[in-house]
Amino acid sequence: MAAAGLLSFIGGARRLVTGSARASDLFPQTKRDVDGEDCTHDCDSCTVKYPRHFKVEETHPLYGNIKPWSTHVLVATSKSDWSRRVEDERGSVMEAFGNASKPSNGRLMLSASNMPTPNNRPDYAQPTTILVLPAFTIVENVTPPAVPSLVNKYISRAPTTSDPLEPLTLPKTISSSRSRVGDMIARPCPHRAIVLLCSHRTRDARCGQSAPLIKKELERHLRLLGLDRDLDDERPGGVGIYFVNHVGGHKYSANMMVYRRPNAFGIDDVQRAKLPPGEEPVLQKPVGEEEAAVDPGAAQCIWLARVRPEDCENIVRYTILQGKVVKSDKQLRGGFDRTTGVMSW
Repeated sequence: MAAAGLLSFIGGARRLVTGSARASDLFPQTKRDVDGEDCTHDCDSCTVKYPRHFKVEETHPLYGNIKPWSTHVLVATSKSDWSRRVEDERGSVMEAFGNASKPSNGRLMLSASNMPTPNNRPDYAQPTTILVLPAFTIVENVTPPAVPSLVNKYISRAPTTSDPLEPLTLPKTISSSRSRVGDMIARPCPHRAIVLLCSHRTRDARCGQSAPLIKKELERHLRLLGLDRDLDDERPGGVGIYFVNHVGGHKYSANMMVYRRPNAFGIDDVQRAKLPPGEEPVLQKPVGEEEAAVDPGAAQCIWLARVRPEDCENIVRYTILQGKVVKSDKQLRGGFDRTTGVMSW
């Protein structure tokens, strides 16, 4: 309890100094009279369970105790576990980011991911793909020698977590005099939301255990809505779910980060409690090419922890689909909302 009190004090002091948002001001929180009875209880059809001896820290206050970040890069590796420090993966794009100059627009969060490489093999000798957030763009044909150009010519110009939610023109090709495989190619990510789950077993076995189980349960609920997407499924719309390396706080497993486009599915303002019994909101159709061309990227990133399989139904229903938090006091670590201009740091 002493540790919990100290963390709470530190978090409060940080918010006082930086002016960061309180949890209640950052994201909408579900309420029974607005969101219906379902928001008050966990899934009762969930059959997925954590191992019997799966234990996480339950007493520390979570909110606000994360490092600020400006941009987030996911590197495709076609695997779900890595060296303790992903920058130590020899010959990898992650190693190249570790050695490159920092972006000029703030702190870069670097994540290795299980996104598929072009040849679907964990081969660092071949060009790979990255996902840049909050820009929601994919950059292809990335090699370690090209990373300095990628940082200077693209990532440093990309929107950040603190930028207003406005369209920003980024280059579609990024040249590098050091690349032997030609220009890098940038394009919009086809998904409406991205869910990241820490699967870094080398850092903590609980992450390696929890990530596949949470993914399985999320996909079960997304499948009913036609929003589930396999790793190489590029149909417009839907939700991409990727495993990433250590993001901090593995003792609060499972850690989940939800990046959402603005009003990702067209139902952010729907009050479920006012719908006829049994009726579900009608989801917005995927954006067309013309709309995607002026897409400002992610509006929100909602960072949750202590996620359990029985939480997944409401995380899909309220967090992924509507940008709301169900268990703010127990699970919200922080994040940003570019629509309102507030952050947890």
